[in-house]
Amino acid sequence: MNRIQPLHATTLARLGPDGWRGVLIQGPSGVGKSDLALRLMACGWSLVADDWTLVWASAGHLYAAPPPSIAGRMEVRGVGVMTLPASQPIRPLARLSLAVTATQDPIERLPEPALWRHQGVAITHLKLDPRPASANLALAAAFAAL
Repeated sequence: MNRIQPLHATTLARLGPDGWRGVLIQGPSGVGKSDLALRLMACGWSLVADDWTLVWASAGHLYAAPPPSIAGRMEVRGVGVMTLPASQPIRPLARLSLAVTATQDPIERLPEPALWRHQGVAITHLKLDPRPASANLALAAAFAAL
């Protein structure tokens, strides 16, 4: 039986031709998940959850939502925990299409396709250094290619 599982991850979503789809960004504390999320939000993405994401499988797909206690809130390093303004779109739920591991380790220049599995469901996986200014663009390009 699949169950809702909290993961240390930030999740964002974007509206595409087949509806809202999400990206789950995992990585150690301080690696730059929230900073990458802020850059994606500046490009039209919507926050689902920051720092902790509830993830579950249903009907062959993975879904993500924020824990109720942090919905609509985001930790911005050096600023603190902020409630996002009403003008910032927030999604209460997203079907995941991409899992990203945020790392500051060297990234392969031309990696082989990879999958991330959770509760028996596999989605595309990407390793990404969130620090370069173009990281949000690289993530968006990988997401659009799905």
